[in-house]
Amino acid sequence: MLEGLNLCRFAGVQMGLLSRLAWVGLIAGLALPAHAADDLNRLKARAAGVEIIRDTWGIAHIHGKTDADAVFGMAYAQAEDDFNRVETNYITSLGRTAEAEGEKAIWSDLRQRLFIDPVRLKADYAASPAWLKALMNGWADGLNYYLATHPKVKPRTITRFEPWMALSFSEGSIGGDIERISLSQLEAFYGKRELALTDDEKGLTFREPTGSNGIAIAPSHTLAGNALLLINPHTSFFFRSEQQVRSDEGLNAYGAATWGQFFIYQGFNATAGWMHTSSGVDVVDEFVETLVEKDGKRFYRYGKALRPVISETIVIPYRAADGTRAERRFTVYRTHHGPIVREAGGKWISVALMNKPVAALEQSFLRTKATDYAAFMKVAALKANSSNNTLFADSKGTIAYLHPQFIPRRDDRFDYTQPVDGADPATDWKGLHDLDEAPRVVNPANGWAMNTNNWPYSAAGPDSPRQADFPKYMDTFGENPRGLHAIRVLQDRKDFTLPGLLGAAYDPYLTAFARLVPTLTAAYDATASDDPLKARLADQVALLKAWDFKWSTRSEATSLAVFWGEALWTTAAPAAKAKGVNVYDYMADVATPAEKLKALAEASDRLTADFGSWRTPWGQINRFQRLTGDIVQPFDDAQPSIAVPFTSAQWGSLASFGAKRWPGTKKYYGTLGNSFVAVVEFGDRVRARAISAGGESGDPASPHFNDQALRYSLGNLRDVYFYPEDLKGHIERTYRPGQ
Repeated sequence: MLEGLNLCRFAGVQMGLLSRLAWVGLIAGLALPAHAADDLNRLKARAAGVEIIRDTWGIAHIHGKTDADAVFGMAYAQAEDDFNRVETNYITSLGRTAEAEGEKAIWSDLRQRLFIDPVRLKADYAASPAWLKALMNGWADGLNYYLATHPKVKPRTITRFEPWMALSFSEGSIGGDIERISLSQLEAFYGKRELALTDDEKGLTFREPTGSNGIAIAPSHTLAGNALLLINPHTSFFFRSEQQVRSDEGLNAYGAATWGQFFIYQGFNATAGWMHTSSGVDVVDEFVETLVEKDGKRFYRYGKALRPVISETIVIPYRAADGTRAERRFTVYRTHHGPIVREAGGKWISVALMNKPVAALEQSFLRTKATDYAAFMKVAALKANSSNNTLFADSKGTIAYLHPQFIPRRDDRFDYTQPVDGADPATDWKGLHDLDEAPRVVNPANGWAMNTNNWPYSAAGPDSPRQADFPKYMDTFGENPRGLHAIRVLQDRKDFTLPGLLGAAYDPYLTAFARLVPTLTAAYDATASDDPLKARLADQVALLKAWDFKWSTRSEATSLAVFWGEALWTTAAPAAKAKGVNVYDYMADVATPAEKLKALAEASDRLTADFGSWRTPWGQINRFQRLTGDIVQPFDDAQPSIAVPFTSAQWGSLASFGAKRWPGTKKYYGTLGNSFVAVVEFGDRVRARAISAGGESGDPASPHFNDQALRYSLGNLRDVYFYPEDLKGHIERTYRPGQ
């Protein structure tokens, strides 16, 4: 009967309400179960100690007496803005996507469950330090209280959040280490099928690089004598919530929090700031296991010994086609290296990666309270950050580039970019490197540090770490066009201001095309005069020769160059992979003149077919559009959109806009790249400007669904209201959770 009234909210433990005002134990003459009423009253009392101020951009400024109270409000506010994204992140991290989306998601769930075991996480939660357990409790309470006070919200899978679940998603990267495991090969192995790697898994398709930009400027190179920090994550749009979280226990962090997490992942406090970029350090390794059958049992060879292969059963529930619940059971295998994830050449391949959920969650939260470099490094000693470089700045004037802290020590004789022989004990991980054994830059003489997902060996120009001083597994990325661009805008300059740093972050020069286009024009010049392409492409080549390699919405050359680059990439990427060379090197130095001109002809034809002329301004093609709150967005050329001048990061644009054609469209619509951007100055008081793609809310009916879109496209960042006095005159509403 209660269920028919839509009161059941937390699987019989915590009950939803038909009205936010129904705090008495009787509704329509029916008594709520005592435990449910008690829990609701407990949550209501807790909410009374939390205040949420929404500024005129809809951004939540949360205050609680304790850190745990602030986390309660933080989780509640995120759920208000986009519960779908909060829940989806935990459906993914817990390996429960198939329960919502059906059988197609079984393999991603299995991959997750190879590392995420609810039984272990519950034990980890029980053994966590009291302060961390309090935060997890506050997080779960905040989300559950949101559901209790919003009975119309229907979770897809998770009807009650339990504190231990926070350990399943303990660092805020767009893609964790686990995503390096091929789903097609996992399915081939455990599904007993033959499946080839997809072109995307092989890195052959053109796609926007995931990653970020971070820049720290020393006081010696700023006009005001204060350190500056650029925070510029390149992620899926609407991937994070912008928030400020304060408590009377010293928490006061502002920035971007990945939906559902209770720490500011990229941001700043009153005296220090941190920006994470995806790292090229090798921290995920594959081992070739040598199997031996003996007495009907399976072993693997390790040195001269045989060790038993560990097997276990993982059950993956999923929603069947008829809507009923079904499940698949898998017997999975492990060695001491890690789980078996694929087969190659008749050999089983295991994978090793970081799996330290408690330490990772501790480090993710504690660094938000670090007030200076020394405090930040004390937290870094937890060594539970495996995938992120960090750019750091503080009010004492310290700037730094830091490599990840979880770096396994290995024998550098082996090539860990390929599977190594697991039977050879010499290939094993041998503990972790000390912090000072990794590439690092602190207060370099050149006055700046940066990272653009490139190698650390150009992080501070001439004052960078020396590649020869480190094992080769410290970086697998090398340099990239954005790294060269960052050096270009930072070197030989000592007059930085907050607007000046912002200008550098949106500098329109495209370093990749500055290298590639001259090779195209040289190819054209070397082509015989009787070649049909000579006359056909004369005007196109003339346009590109006169181009200054800068993007703008009015630039026709940008359109032509982007379409040419994408066409050439299609043929260059597989060939470069086969030769073991960088795609840019292949496009510039190996691709034949005929290949370059053919790609230009294809680009011209596609522009003409789609837009009526190959001389089409870039802004007519490259667009920002947000029509719905769906995680996978629809796009429509007939609906309103906004011109965006900056391009894909593939071409060296520091401001990144990963856009492409979608089903039924000719225009390019962006879905990732610049997602949250902030510039921060650390003086006597912290000053900052910021922007988020679209807006804070995921609800199309909200005024904050798309209110930042135009500013986003222009790089026109808004002021951040960090101090209470900054908020005066900019407050939309003040309330407590549940009101």
